[in-house]
Amino acid sequence: MNITDSFTRIRLIAGTTFLEAVRQKFFNSLLLISIALVASSTFFQQFDFGTGELKFITDFGFGALFFFGSILSITATTQLFFNEMENRTALTMLAKPVYKLEFLAGKFLGAHLLMLCFTLVITLVLSGILYWREMVLLERLGNELTSNVSLIRYGDVFLFGFLQWMKFGIIAAFTLFVASFSNTNLYTIVVSFFMLIICQLQYIVRDTYSGMEAGWERILVLGLGLIFPNFQLFNIGDQLVFDVEKAPAVSTVLQITGYGAVYSIAFVLLAQVNFRRREI
Repeated sequence: MNITDSFTRIRLIAGTTFLEAVRQKFFNSLLLISIALVASSTFFQQFDFGTGELKFITDFGFGALFFFGSILSITATTQLFFNEMENRTALTMLAKPVYKLEFLAGKFLGAHLLMLCFTLVITLVLSGILYWREMVLLERLGNELTSNVSLIRYGDVFLFGFLQWMKFGIIAAFTLFVASFSNTNLYTIVVSFFMLIICQLQYIVRDTYSGMEAGWERILVLGLGLIFPNFQLFNIGDQLVFDVEKAPAVSTVLQITGYGAVYSIAFVLLAQVNFRRREI
């Protein structure tokens, strides 16, 4: 297998998958809803939830990004995979000199590129709202603050968006893994959402593991902790944007990025094992 030709085929499949995904009404609808919800964060702040305005808007935007991004990552990956199965285009594609791993890698990269666009748009909208409210606050405070002061580190907003994008990559990868042995869209979506919940609550398993005595229970919990990625590692929003002293080190960000990449690749490879035995 020629590496250059293989990358070319993966790139073409990814590009086609991305264009197909962008044309989906679900993506456009969810994107508009997400933008509207993030933009409405200033309205919800009027109810006074006991936190600073900028902090509230940031947390609200980060929460919307994760919530809608997770939904989009699972549903879009599922639809993109099963559309190929139902329309029999996968059979036509694989009849050509295209390996099943290349097919899955192309689908994954296409879905991941879609999530990059989604994450970038929401992050830009959030940054714009934060900048607007920051200017209003600085004008209101006037002489109480020194000149050239900045209340927000906007680079950290995009850093958080990048880490969420890496998380969406894992979600797309394990959705592809479930789809590789599933026969229906509904089953894939339901199981993927359960896996998402497990990954989001994985820190509880690790806390349980640390307090257990040696034995088969400890080994079982440790195994589950390794199989399912710990999504809490990506939730470092409280250490970003405002508090300089809590800003994560570059090495920490690189470790989290590598962690996400390893799990994404692992799930795609596992999907390929199942897909090889599947009749199309």
